[in-house]
Parts: sequence; C-alpha cells; structure tokens
Amino acid sequence: MTAEQLVAKYTRDETKACSQQQAEADSSPLAIIGADVQGQDEIFTTGALALLSALSEHFAGEVGELLARRTQKQARIDKGDLPDFLPETRAIRDGQWSIRGIPADLTDRRVEITGPVDRKMIINALNANVKVFMADFEDSLAPSWQKVIEGQINLRDAVRGDISFTAPETGKKYSLNPDPAVLICRVRGLHLKEKHVEFKGTAIPGGLFDFAMYFYHNYHQLLAKGSGPYFYLPKLESHLEARWWAKVFAFVEDRFCLKPGTIKCTCLIETLPAVFEMDEILYELRSNIVALNCGRWDYIFSYIKTLKNHPDKVLPDRQAVTMDTKFLSAYSRLLIKTCHKRGALAMGGMAAFIPAKDEATNELVLQKVRGDKELEARNGHDGTWVAHPGLADTAMEIFNRYIGQGETNQLHITRDVDAPIFASELLSPCDGERTETGMRLNIRIAVQYIEAWIQGNGCVPIYGLMEDAATAEISRTSIWQWIKHGKSLSNGKLVTKELFNSMLKEELVTVKQELGTERFNNGKFVKAAELFTSITTADELVDFLTLPGYELLTA
Repeated sequence: MTAEQLVAKYTRDETKACSQQQAEADSSPLAIIGADVQGQDEIFTTGALALLSALSEHFAGEVGELLARRTQKQARIDKGDLPDFLPETRAIRDGQWSIRGIPADLTDRRVEITGPVDRKMIINALNANVKVFMADFEDSLAPSWQKVIEGQINLRDAVRGDISFTAPETGKKYSLNPDPAVLICRVRGLHLKEKHVEFKGTAIPGGLFDFAMYFYHNYHQLLAKGSGPYFYLPKLESHLEARWWAKVFAFVEDRFCLKPGTIKCTCLIETLPAVFEMDEILYELRSNIVALNCGRWDYIFSYIKTLKNHPDKVLPDRQAVTMDTKFLSAYSRLLIKTCHKRGALAMGGMAAFIPAKDEATNELVLQKVRGDKELEARNGHDGTWVAHPGLADTAMEIFNRYIGQGETNQLHITRDVDAPIFASELLSPCDGERTETGMRLNIRIAVQYIEAWIQGNGCVPIYGLMEDAATAEISRTSIWQWIKHGKSLSNGKLVTKELFNSMLKEELVTVKQELGTERFNNGKFVKAAELFTSITTADELVDFLTLPGYELLTA
C-alpha cells in the first residue's frame, strides 16, 4: 500500500471502532482530574480515552503486585541474600531462540540523543546528526500535568511533521528538517503514578498513560511513513515486569488489528536486579523487543540502593565509578553478549557532557567523550547516547569507524570467546576515595537538581554536565550509604547526619554565590534542601527521590 492508502485504512478502522469506543468512554470509570491544559481536548479524544480505560481495566491492577514483588525481593537482599541468576529460568538462558526481528529504521542506531519533550528540544534533537531521538517522559522530565500534556501534543506534531517553535525572547524560529531522526518515546517507570488520571478512584500508572496517548495519536502516521510505534521501557527489575509489558503490547496490537510485533521496544537495563534477567527479559518481549540499553547512571544508583545493607558494597565518589571498573565493565560486556546471541542490539550509555564555549575546555570535554565512546564501540556496542547535539559528531565519528562502511551495527561481535561472567563480578564494588570535595559536589548537584525538578525542569545543566534524575539519585544515595555504614572521608572525617547537615548549610551559601542572590531567593532552594535532607538522613532509604518530589510539583 502507498502511504496515502495506509492512512486511509487506519482512518476507516478508527471510524468502524468509533461507536464501540464511544460506548466504552460513556461507561468508563476513568476520570481526568487534572486542570485544563491548552490543547488537551485534541489529546483526550473518545478513542484515546477508551484505549486508556481498557488498558487500566486489564493491566493497572497488576502493577501493584509487581511492585510488591520488588519489595519482597529487596527484603531478602537486605537480610543477606545477594542477587544472582535465576535457577528456575536456566532453560531460557541456555536455549536457542531469537527475537522476532528489527525494523529497517531501527537497525542503525549508532548515535542516539535523549532529552525531554519540550517543543524546542524535540526539534533540535530530531534535526541533530544522530540516528534516533529518545523523547523522554521519565528521568529528564519533571512530570507536571502541563508538561505531560504538552509533551504529547508536541510529539504528535513532530510525527506529523508540522512542529515549529519561535523563541519568545529572540524571535528565532525552529522547524523540522526534511529527514529527521527516528523517534522513540520513553514512558515512565512502573513505580510512577499519574495522579491526574484515576481509574475507579485510583491513580493510574504513569507509564500506561504515556504509552496509550503516544500510541493512539501516532501509530498510523508512523506506520504509514515506514516507521512504527517505538518505545523505551525504563527501570524494569524482572522478567515478570517485561511479561506485563508484552501483554500490554499484544492487547493493543489485537485491539487495533495490527500484526503481532508491530509495537517495538528497547529496555533499559538500569537496575541491578535486571542484569541477572536479561535473557529472560528478551524472551518475554521477544515479539516486540529490538534492543537492550546500558542505563549506567541509574545502574550505579540501583547498585547502591539494592545493596544498601551490605557494608562491603559501598562505592567511592561517583567520579571514580567509571565504565572501566570491574562491575560496570562486566555489565556492559554481558549485555552485549546476551543481546547479540538473541539478535538484539546492545546500546551503550550516556555522554552527559555539555560542549564548553572555551576552546581549550571544550577539547578536554571532547577527549573524555572520545575515550568513553571508544570503550563502548570497542566492546561491541551497536550505538551510544549523547545529551547534547554538540557531541553528536564526535560520537558518530567513533562509531562510524568501528561499525565500518556499509554496515549498520555490530551484531557480528558475539563475545563468545569471553570467559563466563559470574554474579560475583557483577557485584564487585570498585576502589576509590570518598573525598570531602566529592561529598560537597554531591550536595551542590543534588540540591540544584531537586530545586529545578520541583519547579518543573527535569533536565538541568550543572557544572558542565546535563544532569537528570539519575545523577541526583547517585549523589544523595552515596551520602546515605556512607552515613549508614559509618564510613570516613579520605581526610578522616566520619560521615554522619550532623556532618551532612553542616555541609549542606555551607554549600547552600556556595550555590547562592554561584547563581546570584536574586535567582537563589526567587527559587525553591529551601524546599529542595528540606526534601534533600529528609531523604538523605532517613533511617530507611527512600526508593526514588521523584516519589516525594512528585507531591511538590505545582501542577
């Protein structure tokens, strides 16, 4: 079929289903309780709400059970157990099977850019010298109701090719180039709710909302132009959670008369429990999955969180926890080996640097990016992430060199000759100092990020890095872990709650000096410091800072 015929077909299918959807919507216990956002009527159509209601009816209830399983597993680890490969799924790990396949426009993902769903960001990212743009409703977005709705509107316009933006302060106009990058939507993790939508009086999973709205409004246009509804799934902790997503995808494909496997996904392996179930995650999603990704910053955070009660697993300054350390290198190599054995792509991690205006400083930035991307490409990753368009050329040059002319990925690198990677290697902490400088930097980064987040900005440039929730999580959990286990800094100071509180007061003064009195006083730094203190000095580690932070978002 031509593109026009495909669009006509999908339009006819929607028309046929309209009466059913209207009946579902009229009788649905789904309630939108968020304030009106300009343009939301174009998103909350009868069909979209009917789909969201059906998904909530069939699948929302299971999320609580999956989260309870996380809690039960964590309790066993807290009591002394260590994560390991599952004996009951050994047949899957040893079996000979492959994923269904990879669409043509996802076979080459050598450089991807990520960022929030702001209108200007979407245009710049899709126009960058990259293969894929991951539009993020998760770690780089503070999910205020307005930003969530505007994000869906922006992505709908981008898919249709008529997105534009005029900067109010300069009048500069932004529009989409003729051949933009492939679009992938990252939905929220299972632990996050969307409090502005209730089903039978209960807030629905945020990821279910993100998925339903993006799929419904864009699937036919995407398919008509030779692409498809593609998603990133974050923070999975088990293959049972992957199975839940597989059921969601199958339900939607059947409801919209699509071939099984039309919806495609990439799973981020960014939790320590998930690294022991990569084969199983691929297997459960084998009809839909195309890749796994090394979400390394969240992975470091998860390492701390998962092993929080184990005093021999304490990490040093986060600057010392680099990808060539034992446990992270093993994680990267195992992901590549697992993916390529099953025909899936193995995506590398994020270069969070921001190009500097000073030429000498910028060259140092690019040297760090080159070293990081060389390691990933040499290991056999099929692509990598950047946070800024200014790093795309550097990453692209390196992956072009390793992938080679005429090739699209490195699936041929199997790593079969590698020695087996055991649980002990994946759990081995790295050496390094815990310094006062590092602790103070953690404090300044975390308090600035939390302040921005509760004001609605989840992607923040701080000290030359584009920070999102993951690095703030590392910053605050590192300090919590040092307090918990009575660790001392390299200068001999014992890390206590009192030391943290003292440093926080001092570093708030530093932040005020750096940002200026007006910015500091007009911001929400006091509220951010209160939240930061409560989660860093709590006797029990708070799972995610975004959970209490979500309650502070103003809309």
